[in-house]
Formats: sequence, C-alpha cells, structure tokens
Amino acid sequence: MAVYTHVDPDELAALVARYDIGTVVSCKGIAEGVENSNYLLETTGGRFILTLYEKRVKADDLPFFVALLDHLARAGCAVPAMIHDREGAAIQRIAGRSACVIQFLPGISLTHPTPGQCAAAGGALGAMHRALAGYSGARDNSMGHHHWRAIAAGAGDLDSVLPGLQAEVDTELDWLDAHWPAGLPRHVIHADLFPDNVLMLGETVTGLIDFYFAATDFRAYDVAITHASWCFSDDGKRCDQGRASALMRGYLGEVALSDAEIAALPLLARGASLRFLLTRAHDWIHTPAGALVTRKDPSPFLERLRRYRADDAAALFAA
Repeated sequence: MAVYTHVDPDELAALVARYDIGTVVSCKGIAEGVENSNYLLETTGGRFILTLYEKRVKADDLPFFVALLDHLARAGCAVPAMIHDREGAAIQRIAGRSACVIQFLPGISLTHPTPGQCAAAGGALGAMHRALAGYSGARDNSMGHHHWRAIAAGAGDLDSVLPGLQAEVDTELDWLDAHWPAGLPRHVIHADLFPDNVLMLGETVTGLIDFYFAATDFRAYDVAITHASWCFSDDGKRCDQGRASALMRGYLGEVALSDAEIAALPLLARGASLRFLLTRAHDWIHTPAGALVTRKDPSPFLERLRRYRADDAAALFAA
C-alpha cells in the first residue's frame, strides 16, 4: 500500500477549499506506487489524485515537475495536469508533506502489452518528445550515465545479489565510459516510461504518468529505456520482435531519429539496462525485511544487458 502519510479529514477539507473543485466526498489510499503517498480524491467537482511527496522527490524539484506537466498539458499531450488553486499555486503542504492535486485520468497500466499497444506507446513518447524539443526547462539526470559509478559503489556487495555481478558491472562501466556518445539531440525526457507508467484503454494511450525521474538527457536514451521495458519477456531473456518493431514504428511516426541516434540505440539500451540493474540491486540489498515496498529482481535487466551486447543487437530496433 503506497500510503506512508495519513491525512487528517479536517486538514484535507481545508486544502480542497483552496481550489474550485467542489467539496470532499471521499479520499481513499491507492495501492500502486512505491515512493509517494497517493490518494484517489473524489469531490463534488470530480475525481483527482492527491499526491504527498515522500523521500524520493525533493521539494526543490517540484517546481520543475509542475512546469513540465503544465507545458505538456498545454501542448495536448496525454499527461495528468497539475491542478492550481485560486491563487495559482500547484504545490501545497498537508500532513507535513509537500503535496499536489493532480488530474485523474482513465485507463489501466499493462503488464504484457500487445504490438498494437506498443505502437501506441511509442507514438505517445514521440509526441511528448516533439512537445519538449524547444522546451527551456532543464534538470540534471541523477540516474544518468555520469552517476552510474557512484550508484554502483553505493549499492553494496553486488555479488550478494548474483555471483560474479560485481566484475560484470565493472567491465560494463569501463566499456560505457569509453563509448558513451556525445552530441546527440537532448532535452527533457521521461526517463522511466515503463508499462506501469502508461495508462491505456484498448490501444489508446490515455495518460503518461510518474514524471519524477524526468531530466535532461538524450532523447534516444528515452527510446532505449522504453524499448528495454516494453519489449522483453518477464525474465529479460527474449526480446519480442513484434512488440519492438511496433514500438519503433509508433515512435518514428512522430520523430525522425538521426542516423547517429539510430546507430547509438544498442549502446544506449546497454546503459539503460545497467541503470535499472544497479538501482534494483541497490534496493535488493538495502530494503529491510518487512518493508512496504516489494523488491524487484535485478536479474531480468542483466539478461537485457547481455542481449543488447550481442552482435545482432541493432536488429532489435528495426521498425
């Protein structure tokens, strides 16, 4: 249950009174999510999400996220708009936490997307990138390439997760440092567009959500992250070429990647796989027994990393 902070009803009523969204009907905790406290807020004016920001999201970053979602909503992208109160403020305080009231979007997140759903997700990612191409906002990617060595060092004993993992990670870090590209087009990206961060009805994307890893990086790196998270079997050992090709067709229908970007995709996907391998390994080691958050097995991203290292990896990105 992703409710770490509970809200007093009187304090909630006072918060809602700042908005033109009616009065509180109900407020129920949402089980999905791992870091923030999320509530489904129903008022006489409709349904909303109330998010209380816990340890992962820094209060100083919230204005960036609000401005980003405001920009994407104005551009017509399927994102949940931040609701502003009568004085124009989107960031509030409740129960000792920074909080936002966010537009509720219909749809469900997927676990095993079809090729048609992958194509829709690729198209939505491309439309988002087009909307961000000239966007002036910027944020350092704290999970980007230049932080991976520190993340690996902070993870702890990687061999306690998988035997031999430390040596494999060290070798991969050396290779990525020697080959990481420069000069590719960059702007703000989502950086975490897994299937559970996309809401869909059938083959229609109704929402791109959870932008709290959004940062400035290569747009092709965002494509690589999405490819790695949408196109593989649960164990990471097999890339579904039908899903992969559909994802790429959907994206390329919105954005024409350069030859340099297309050539870099296997390398960027290796980096994406390493990034999620490391953060999952960190959580695997450091999440205490009995914690509310379920640890995610790092090994499927090690399998993806190995697949992207293969000589034929470029074919995985064929549209």
